[in-house]
Amino acid sequence: MNTATAEYAHPLPQINPWLIAATVMLATFMEVLDTSVANVSLPHIAGSLSAGIDESTWVLTSYLVSNAIVLPLSGWFSEIFGRKRFFIACVVIFTISSLLCGLAPSLPVLVICRVIQGAGGGGMQPTSQAILVDSFPREKQGMAMAIYGMGVVVAPTIGPTLGGWITDNYSWRWIFWLNVPIGIISVAMILLLIVGDRTKSSANAKSKGWKIDFLGLGFLGLGLGFLQVVLDKGERDDWLSSPFILWSTVVAASALIALVIREMTTEHPVIELRLFKDRNFAISTFMMYVLGVVLYGTTLLLPILLQTLMGYSAMQSGMVLLPGGIILLMILPFVGWLLGRVEHRWVVVAGLLIMSAGLYGLSHLDLDAGARAAVYDWMISRTGTAFLFVPINVMAFYFVPRGKMDNASGLINLARNIGASTGISFVTTMLDRRQQFHQNVMVHNMQRGNSRFQATMEHLTHLFARRGSDAAHAASQAHAMVYQGLQRQASMLSFVDNFRIMSIICLCVIPLMFIMKARKSKGGDAPPMH
Repeated sequence: MNTATAEYAHPLPQINPWLIAATVMLATFMEVLDTSVANVSLPHIAGSLSAGIDESTWVLTSYLVSNAIVLPLSGWFSEIFGRKRFFIACVVIFTISSLLCGLAPSLPVLVICRVIQGAGGGGMQPTSQAILVDSFPREKQGMAMAIYGMGVVVAPTIGPTLGGWITDNYSWRWIFWLNVPIGIISVAMILLLIVGDRTKSSANAKSKGWKIDFLGLGFLGLGLGFLQVVLDKGERDDWLSSPFILWSTVVAASALIALVIREMTTEHPVIELRLFKDRNFAISTFMMYVLGVVLYGTTLLLPILLQTLMGYSAMQSGMVLLPGGIILLMILPFVGWLLGRVEHRWVVVAGLLIMSAGLYGLSHLDLDAGARAAVYDWMISRTGTAFLFVPINVMAFYFVPRGKMDNASGLINLARNIGASTGISFVTTMLDRRQQFHQNVMVHNMQRGNSRFQATMEHLTHLFARRGSDAAHAASQAHAMVYQGLQRQASMLSFVDNFRIMSIICLCVIPLMFIMKARKSKGGDAPPMH
């Protein structure tokens, strides 16, 4: 066993794993909540800081960019500083920067504070997950991941609802200040309950840990930074037709390719890409990316549908999503229990089928649908999410040595975050493209020779004429009403298409489960721990 692995060769001293789970979940919930809680507050932030709505989106982008860069580096930082010290540092940075975000007098200051906040938050998710994995025996890691999932999956669901309520009733600044007391409590619990890392066994290990691959760091920051910018700004700037997006894509792709070559050939990589040689970890990471695409893409779709086409307020649309978050919270512990009795990949298959069914139900919504239909199908899709997040995480760590837990956790969390950005970019692009497609098809049917169109126009023209409009004005009003209805119907069909695509994606990844390696039964033939 090498010295880097020796530090983690045995589980950390046990205090009470459930207290440890509660401690790390508190910090994780706070961090993940901040990825979505500011979304509905952007108009208020822009107005308060005298900025445009387009400029205010940097409040989201800056956080995601710094978050994405730090995520895969968390294992490296943990090895250098020690897991507990790094975790506390991340929570302290996140808490202080949250306070400063709430005090920001201008948009540039707020963006800088969000960069710092994202950097602190980027290390919290993978470190808390690695602590959980090491604190529970392998047969109970399903329940541990269920606790972790309560923070990671539920937080984005209730984030827009909570953010809308705080902004409407208080001020957008409170969505950041809310983190301060939670962060203080979290630091106190970490100091009391999380056991510090053992001293490294040799001066050689310490020396190895402090070697910095500056070239790899540069490629990582450049690649992920420009990738996040492309995903965030691509649709707004019409993708590759914009010179800025085109060159950003070239820079991102070149830097990421160089990063892979560098990390696979250097002796001391900043991120452990060699972990992808394990089939289970590689497939699980891709599955987590797909889950990020579907989860965040659909979480964006439904509120927009409700607010733009059905007249719901931000708060009301959040309330439609809330039952899905509640059912998810209730089912996650059951999934953790189930994983001790059923082979994990069959649980994932069931989750994909359930989520696909829920999204397929949402693809049958129409302009006359009530809230009950949306709530019901949304709850079904979130039920499927509960059966996905936990087993995918557990399967990812089947054959990962304990000394590599932080590195593996950083990579799988990065995959989910990039999936989230990809999903949001994909659905916003598809909404625009499919709406234009359906509008062109329907306009083709609105020709003078179409008897139904002619009858509708005559009826509406007579209706407006009876209300006092002259003939020319009545005809113009009739055309405007028909065109408005056409736009609403085309928009509705584009939402339907997106939900159907997401449903199909869930079905398409099911075959991957059949090439995963199953973990052997408990006992002497369990997978190696070091």
